[in-house]
Amino acid sequence: MSYLKRAWAETHLDRIKNNVENYKKYLKPETELLCVVKANCYGNGDDAIVPYLENELNVNWFAVSNIEEAMHLRDIGISGEILILGYTPPEYARELIKYDIIQAITEENYAEKLSNFTPFGNKIRVHCALDTGMTRIGVYESTIERACHTIERISKLKGLQLEGIFTHFAAADSNNQDDIKYTEMQAEKIISVADELKKHLVVLNQIHFLNSAGGIYHSNSKSTLARLGIVMYGLKPDSSLEIPFKLEPALDLKACVAMVKEVDKDVFISYGRTYKTESPAKIATITIGYADGYPRFLSNKGEVLIHGKRAKIVGRVCMDQIMCDVTGIDVKAGDIATLIGTDGNETITADDIANIGGTIGYEIICNISRRVPRVIYENGKQTAILKY
Repeated sequence: MSYLKRAWAETHLDRIKNNVENYKKYLKPETELLCVVKANCYGNGDDAIVPYLENELNVNWFAVSNIEEAMHLRDIGISGEILILGYTPPEYARELIKYDIIQAITEENYAEKLSNFTPFGNKIRVHCALDTGMTRIGVYESTIERACHTIERISKLKGLQLEGIFTHFAAADSNNQDDIKYTEMQAEKIISVADELKKHLVVLNQIHFLNSAGGIYHSNSKSTLARLGIVMYGLKPDSSLEIPFKLEPALDLKACVAMVKEVDKDVFISYGRTYKTESPAKIATITIGYADGYPRFLSNKGEVLIHGKRAKIVGRVCMDQIMCDVTGIDVKAGDIATLIGTDGNETITADDIANIGGTIGYEIICNISRRVPRVIYENGKQTAILKY
């Protein structure tokens, strides 16, 4: 299996397996795994990862962002439960039924509209979101009783089949005492709503509130599902938060050295003349840029790995190329540069890159563009190439 060795990402399924198995050790026996596979598995390649999760790791629950992602999973043969965590326009009611997809209910008004679009005699499977403090989506009421009454009304809409409720933690990835109390409050609130609904004879198959950090630090048998996201892909929910097991980043990002040149002192490099050599230097041009999702904020700040050594990015990151100072490194055209991953004893993670730009590792891997092929590996063996 060949691919254009210009800029490419390598996704390692065995690393995902290790992350999943380590995470599951922190869950209560009553809690089942729900793998969050939205955004092309956070940029890692859903066509390879989701079938692997279902067929090799026996995962039965998956969460996506939108109906296109959900239908795509069905189209590639996924038979497990699929939950859309976000909004779907009500006019797609027929597709939700056809593909047997569970839809999140964002509020009562949305539930009514979705019900009205449901063909007569059919029901859409739904989980109702409860806003316990994230203030993003979900039923928002001032008291447990009012929230219960709202969800009860939703459960009686003719076109819907209410199967569960869920909420999302706002700060489970923090060890600040106020944030810990806030997370506990959110869990207590959804549990109280579920208990109250039971008194009203509203039967729920699922109640879920654990996310990646929640499953590790706030594990709770009342949560029937744990939504495993970023930790599955080997990154921390928050780069400052210690994870009690070794995370294995699933994705490496690599590119080729296109040329190497010797330049004199006082030579400007790249757009805007933002970098000038202070002495004679050896400069390598590498075939990756911001159109590949490699952040422009790394201009004059980032590093790459070549032959186990760090090389500083000099000048601005271009659309398709970057330049690096490789003085003192034996480099030639055709050599491989590692942008994310390990080379020798040196490692650059997506979190390292994110810290330079004041963002998070999620954004770095999700932004790797679709012109970058994902090369899939299992136990060191190349098994597939995903091209978009």
